[in-house]
Amino acid sequence: MKARVHVMLKDGVLDPQGEAVRHALGAMGFDGIEGVRQGKVIELDLADGTSEDRVAEMCERLLANTVIESYRIEVL
Repeated sequence: MKARVHVMLKDGVLDPQGEAVRHALGAMGFDGIEGVRQGKVIELDLADGTSEDRVAEMCERLLANTVIESYRIEVL
């Protein structure tokens, strides 16, 4: 079984990497970009029987900094 964890900065948290990407896109001639948020995707290969609750515990303890980041779990 696989799980994919999407981690993003929470709304209101400054995203300097996203801002750098937005600026670079504008410099390359891509108009109309008002904002960019950058995140990460973590793909886990799980043993059979591993619950989504267990994946959430992994997120809470290591994979996401829950003070400034939110996460979403997708079981594949």
